[in-house]
Amino acid sequence: QLVESGGGSVQAGESLRLSCVASGDMFSSYDLAWFRQAPGKEREFVAAIRLYTWERHYADSVQGRFVISRDNAKSTSYLRMITLKPEDTAIYYCAAGMVDDNNYYTTTPYNYWGRGTQVTVAS
Repeated sequence: QLVESGGGSVQAGESLRLSCVASGDMFSSYDLAWFRQAPGKEREFVAAIRLYTWERHYADSVQGRFVISRDNAKSTSYLRMITLKPEDTAIYYCAAGMVDDNNYYTTTPYNYWGRGTQVTVAS
């Protein structure tokens, strides 16, 4: 129900924009987020955007470089990434669920997940 795209291999300092398309009325019902998982590491929070307030949250490691957005008319969430670093290399996952201020950065409240898109940043 969530399908990511836009990943690829880039050089450090370059940019990418990831997209996440949802089926049905998911985008009009849930908060949205992006997580990532590097080899041998746990899945970690990247960014979230709230359904009603459009308030955005970011991990410290991407603050100022990544921007999350949503287009409910297109049922699409975007993650714009600039000044990419080798440590940004990971599989990026889109997620949807109902969250609050205490749990948006955890995987627990997200009921729906995409299969992920690979981002590789070479130094």
